[in-house]
Amino acid sequence: MTSNHLLNLIGEQNKETRAAFPGKTYVIKFLEQLTELLFPAGTDRSEIDKSLALNDLKKSLNELINPLMPQRDFTTVRITGKYFESLPEIYGQLLLDAEAILEFDPAASSLEEIVLAYPGFHAITTYRLAHPLYIAGIPLLPRLMCEYAHRNTGIDINPGATIGKSFFIDHGTGVVIGETAVIGNNVKIYQGVTLGALNVRKEEAMKKRHPTIEDNVIIYSGSTILGGDTVIGHDSVVGGNVWLTRSVPPQSIVYNKSEIRVKSAAEKESTAINFVI
Repeated sequence: MTSNHLLNLIGEQNKETRAAFPGKTYVIKFLEQLTELLFPAGTDRSEIDKSLALNDLKKSLNELINPLMPQRDFTTVRITGKYFESLPEIYGQLLLDAEAILEFDPAASSLEEIVLAYPGFHAITTYRLAHPLYIAGIPLLPRLMCEYAHRNTGIDINPGATIGKSFFIDHGTGVVIGETAVIGNNVKIYQGVTLGALNVRKEEAMKKRHPTIEDNVIIYSGSTILGGDTVIGHDSVVGGNVWLTRSVPPQSIVYNKSEIRVKSAAEKESTAINFVI
């Protein structure tokens, strides 16, 4: 098969997909404008400007959803209307998230700093804006939104996850939260935490594959919690670098016991420390 023949074949196979695929740039623009509408970050907009911006965003969402839905006209309008009706509730949830960060992070000096500079808040914002579209059955669009946040923050939250109030991701790089994960209220997780599946068999795609984290749980950096039947009981603390594939009861402390030795100068001389990997 020649290169041209292969390219033509790929072009024919992807023709229908291209027609239904919303451009990534358009998705990102919609997400950024929607975020700016919720958190203007010091911009001085009149009520008229906000109203115009809201109407433009509704039009943009219609244009993004329309090619993705089998029953377009009425379904698209209904979903768009319901989505924008939910924005006040989403905004309220995001304020609770930002307030949780302000309360528990000594380095945070203001809500404005959190909104503008915190990658954890950016990832949570994108998730909360994408999740209702996932629930509405919109294909592709919510995933593109969350992947944009993933690219910018290193935090990978699947839009299908269920996350409660006052969620705090501290630092955040390397956090992974799977599609069927359930996270309660007042949960705090650190960088490198994975809430994943025990296996990735395709036939189990519709089952609960990711863990449940109950209220008031703290999960420290580098910990991995796997499995749809795994439940971390409320008010528990999971220490750093823990690997869990089974449930723990409420008010537990889970930690990884390791031994750290500090060698003296005499011991150090007899030990090879210049490793090559």
